[in-house]
Amino acid sequence: MDAQSQWTGLDAGRLDRITDHLERNYIGPKKIMGCQVAVARHGHVAYQKSFGSMDLERGKPMADDAIFRIYSMTKPITSIALMTLYEKGYFQLNDPVSRYVPSWKNHRVWVAGEGEDMVTEPLKRPVSFRDVLCHTGGFTYGGGLPGVGIQHPVDKLYRELKIRSAGSTDTMAAFLDKLSQVPLLYQPGERWMYSLATDICGALVEVISGKPFAEYLQDEIFGPLGMVDTAFFVAPDKVDRFCANYQRGADKQLKLIDDPATSAFAAEPGFKSGGGGLTGTTADYLRFCEMLRRGGELDGHRVIGPRTLELMHMNHLAGGKDLSTMALGTFSETANDGVGFGLGFASTMGQVETGTLGTGDYYWGGAASTIFWVDPKEDLSVVFMTQLMPSGTFNFRGQLKSLIYSAIVD
Repeated sequence: MDAQSQWTGLDAGRLDRITDHLERNYIGPKKIMGCQVAVARHGHVAYQKSFGSMDLERGKPMADDAIFRIYSMTKPITSIALMTLYEKGYFQLNDPVSRYVPSWKNHRVWVAGEGEDMVTEPLKRPVSFRDVLCHTGGFTYGGGLPGVGIQHPVDKLYRELKIRSAGSTDTMAAFLDKLSQVPLLYQPGERWMYSLATDICGALVEVISGKPFAEYLQDEIFGPLGMVDTAFFVAPDKVDRFCANYQRGADKQLKLIDDPATSAFAAEPGFKSGGGGLTGTTADYLRFCEMLRRGGELDGHRVIGPRTLELMHMNHLAGGKDLSTMALGTFSETANDGVGFGLGFASTMGQVETGTLGTGDYYWGGAASTIFWVDPKEDLSVVFMTQLMPSGTFNFRGQLKSLIYSAIVD
């Protein structure tokens, strides 16, 4: 066993099957333009590699410091930020959000119909901080998810009010107040639905802290962790490191959908989306994951307390149920069977139900097929970056879990 294998408990030869798998199944056939993988265990990087291209049109090979749209991998960062305010005593998980957003006292719940004929009912209980951290508040994505066909009457209201639409310049307070005008899709806590809930968390960070959301993230997370390339837009001097984004067409060919030179991510956005607005590197996100793996601290900088973090990746769904029982809608960044959801993270409740190796890990992904997970039991952090939409096109998570966990030999 080589020295690295002794440090990590990962068999280097078995781990290198990642290389063969990705090159043979994805890079060679051009199913993706390129990707990066980083695997760390016990604080040591056991595998790190860049594959393919970051920009097919310009013939640029994947750079080790390439910048990616991480989309919904913004969500765990935002959730950690909000929970740092929990640690400072600003709220309890069961507190109503209306303590900080008075207009939310007007919320009602959709029952039937649409438009002027819409029937609603009163709340059984107010939307809580736990609900917005856990996607159980009754909010939706306004029909703006891949594969969503006919809009629900509630989604139509999101569209009419232009709630967090592309190019929005709404202030965080205005965004929150608009949401008071739309009925909730279900009674808080009774179901789970992937939604604008984490954008709400980002807005609450700004409202509660009194500091612009992006500034709060920089001061409390990015700065302390040395995440030097993570931001809501790609600065002009970094655009040459920004990947192109692709979609798999009906003909199974890659189609460019966002050129880095003309991307909206190359300019500072008006609305800073806590649910999907960040860009960053594999190295930066691995530092975020390593902070999580170490219980909230990295290189002497504590971001969050270990007990708070442990609470965050417990399953908070009612009655200890999994997403197969609780979830509405078909789109998410996770499968549903055997998967619980906490405060900003999904978690594997059972290997038998999920059919994957590893249990107790917590994770999320992004719309362009980026993924990460942290496994406290195995003391493991994994980051995978590519730029392919939509994220459900290939099961990268399941495949990488098979490859990585089968390489653990200690």
